[in-house]
Amino acid sequence: MVMSLPFHETLDLSLCGNMGRVHRLCREAVTAAVEHLGLTQSRWTAMIHINHLPDGATQQQLAHSLGIEMPSLTRTVKQLEQQQLIIRRVDEDDKRSRKIYFTEQGEQLLSTLKVLITDVKQQLYAGLSNEQLDMMAYGLVQMEENARRCLTRLNEEK
Repeated sequence: MVMSLPFHETLDLSLCGNMGRVHRLCREAVTAAVEHLGLTQSRWTAMIHINHLPDGATQQQLAHSLGIEMPSLTRTVKQLEQQQLIIRRVDEDDKRSRKIYFTEQGEQLLSTLKVLITDVKQQLYAGLSNEQLDMMAYGLVQMEENARRCLTRLNEEK
């Protein structure tokens, strides 16, 4: 009896490898769509993450949200500040920490950025039903939870 492999096992790369490739392509599509705004991938990504964090988030919170180290973030934050899209203020409770806020210009550009990202997402989701998108979303959330548990277990075994 011949057993057929599930589709996800027939992919050239592993399922996780394919997710990584698709993620890179999606980022490239957004970057191309927002390039005329003077935003690089690191800048538009930082702006989106700042928007999802509480108002006045610290640079450390932003670095954690982005999954990068502070030195990697510092240049991007300085560039956003030079473009007058954000301002950084010293945290009154912790003078070593700086909080990030959008300027009025930054808020306006963020609105434009969101519209462009929505347009790109519509193009990327073409041919997929809401049910298919929901199933992918549920699957990704579950895989993320599984990966976190796996990492916790592996770190505890060290």
